[in-house]
Amino acid sequence: MTTHTPDLKAARIAGGVAADQRHDSAHKHVAGTAIYIDDMPEPAGTLHGCLGLATVTHGDIVGMDLSAVRGAPGIVDVLTASDIPGENDISPTGRHDEPVLADGKVQFHGQPIFCVIAETREQARRASRLAKVEYKELPFVTDIGGLDPLKDKLVTPPLTLKRGDAAAAIRNAPRRVKGKMRVGGQEHFYLEGHIAMAVPGEDQDVTVYCSTQHPTEVQHMVGHALGAPSHAVTVEIRRMGGGFGGKETQGNQFAALVAIAAKKLGRAVKIRPDRDDDMIATGKRHDFLIDYEAGFDDDGNILGVDYIYAARCGFSSDLSGPVTDRALFHCDNSYFYPAVKAVSAPLYTNTVSNTAFRGFGGPQGMVGAERVIDEIAFALGKDPLDIRKRNFYGTEDRNVTPYHQTVEDNVIGRIVNELEASADYAGRRRTIQAFNANSRFVKRGMALTPVKFGISFTATHYNQAGALVHVYTDGSVHLNHGGTEMGQGLNTKVAQVVAEEFQIDLDQVKITATTTGKVPNTSATAASSGSDLNGMAAQNGARQIKDRLVAFAAKKYSIPADQVEFLPNRVRVGNQEIAFADLVKQAYMARIQLSAAGFYKTPKIHWDRDKGEGHPFYYFAYGAACSEVSVDTLTGEYMVERTDILHETGRSLNPAIDLGQVEGGFVQGVGWLTTEELWWDDKGRLRTHAPSTYKIPLASDRPKIFNVALADWSENAEPTVHRSKAVGEPPFMLGMSVFHALSDAVASVADHKICPRLDAPATPERVLMAIERLKTEAVK
Repeated sequence: MTTHTPDLKAARIAGGVAADQRHDSAHKHVAGTAIYIDDMPEPAGTLHGCLGLATVTHGDIVGMDLSAVRGAPGIVDVLTASDIPGENDISPTGRHDEPVLADGKVQFHGQPIFCVIAETREQARRASRLAKVEYKELPFVTDIGGLDPLKDKLVTPPLTLKRGDAAAAIRNAPRRVKGKMRVGGQEHFYLEGHIAMAVPGEDQDVTVYCSTQHPTEVQHMVGHALGAPSHAVTVEIRRMGGGFGGKETQGNQFAALVAIAAKKLGRAVKIRPDRDDDMIATGKRHDFLIDYEAGFDDDGNILGVDYIYAARCGFSSDLSGPVTDRALFHCDNSYFYPAVKAVSAPLYTNTVSNTAFRGFGGPQGMVGAERVIDEIAFALGKDPLDIRKRNFYGTEDRNVTPYHQTVEDNVIGRIVNELEASADYAGRRRTIQAFNANSRFVKRGMALTPVKFGISFTATHYNQAGALVHVYTDGSVHLNHGGTEMGQGLNTKVAQVVAEEFQIDLDQVKITATTTGKVPNTSATAASSGSDLNGMAAQNGARQIKDRLVAFAAKKYSIPADQVEFLPNRVRVGNQEIAFADLVKQAYMARIQLSAAGFYKTPKIHWDRDKGEGHPFYYFAYGAACSEVSVDTLTGEYMVERTDILHETGRSLNPAIDLGQVEGGFVQGVGWLTTEELWWDDKGRLRTHAPSTYKIPLASDRPKIFNVALADWSENAEPTVHRSKAVGEPPFMLGMSVFHALSDAVASVADHKICPRLDAPATPERVLMAIERLKTEAVK
């Protein structure tokens, strides 16, 4: 290895804040040298686990004969609920409704009921199929279509948001629309599936390597399952091969099982389910049924809205409470409602418990809002974009959300106006009309949709972060923080923040694997808050050390503190310049502490769920997308011809990484609303549990013309880290533009006189059925 030689005459550091810096592991990803948990050398004698899954959708376990399993080659043990030494629960919200292993009752097809531990993974997988389980089957419900959202069983208490008298506003409005929309769920389809490996230590100690977005929660759940305190459990994760929310709570089960087996057997244990079992046994994005009613005037101004957001939550609460809450928080998207009522219905079903997924309910909330916009546009014979712009939030007035937070940073009008011009919306709209008039079978459609997304955990206590910063005597820096790296570039951004503080080149900063042994009580890397929280915590730690160095230099050289200035790779002390590493050595010799624990908590936020009022979001992120599609009206197949995106990320910490997040989020959002369909059969079995039946977008599905830009004028109104903004989740909702472009193309077969009322996902089959339905209705 070569030793870093900093440029002591550089005008600026290499790789600081706002630099287009590549992901710190990008070259390793390409070369295949990035180490994931399954790449780690296994300790001698490592055992392997496999889940045994229930084969009925709802029922009592009458008998379970595991003798054939135990007698299979290589089997060391078989765990059941009775083998759990502590609490048989991994409910993340403390509702005690989600067992590690089912104990006497099965509530969904594929629920884990035992766990095989064997010498090899193949032996464990084969043996898991040999169990003889007798069930008393019970009635089940897998679809929420036949449920009453206001009367049927819920997994967690609902939320109501109210401002004004929505019923009266709708009743007195000159015009009204009313309808229902189904919005499908989504599989996370992370490239690296779930995996956990536990290594037993002395006494109660165990170290768990787990592909998780929330190491502290895994630590707690493993401790509960073992009956051990948190200090006995260390959880570590260097990187995940994707997460998207699917590894926020869903890794708890695998971590708990390997830890239990490792402590019981005194050997390391690893579980890596195959893709089918992973998709069957872990939660997904919630699908929703949205009932809506709106009143509006002849110009398209919304006067009042009433929503019911009913969600298929599965058999336990998991994170369904906050997910359905956030759906309501985003039922306005970018629009001001003079009067509004919105109610959530987190419904119980005999399906795997749904969980966090990029956007965390926000996308489903926005889709409902955009359906209302479309309905109004069709009722008035106007362009949906005109209705959108007419109802945007204001700046000085018309700026209060359904949860009574004032929108203080509204830039959606500027974003949309700039995109409308750069994408030539009006000109292309005329071109599309001419094309459709002369094309019998292929129709084109276009839509421009906005995004306003609230940033912060709605559970206020999660809005905190810690970091650990060490400066070594050679001037290199070791950094650890509570966030997790899942490919989004969090570690790169946080390292850039620390490099900027010390004014040293980025390659002098090393971020190490996230571990509960270094930074305790961490929050999940979720809610798009990873850079906001951990970047500020790391900055705080670096500033503590920096302040000590300034005070030391001022004292040693007998100068005022304001004459100590950090320059690129050096420090100006009075009239002389000293290399950063040399000043650090001098400080060490003077016994100055060169380590600090940084901390940050988000200010201003508060939320009273009982009242449905508060300031749950620190700020909002804004963006807009304009998409054009072509649809074959004979088959329902379609292509995305062009997409233009303008998204704002504040003063971007790393524009290259942020652009990647915008592009990837958009494509994933398009997949959710078009090709990705989850389907359960009449026996309650998920049948789309492999790449052969579940279709994520391919590289060839990207828009033929794909123009993506970050707003270069954007700056966060709040004092976030370098005035940047979150970028993980907001771009996901930009995919709505493709969904509404499809709707626009479908509407052309009836001369745009009938709202297509497309459900999502808009698969070719659904598009074709909508086309045929509109043709029939147009004739009547």
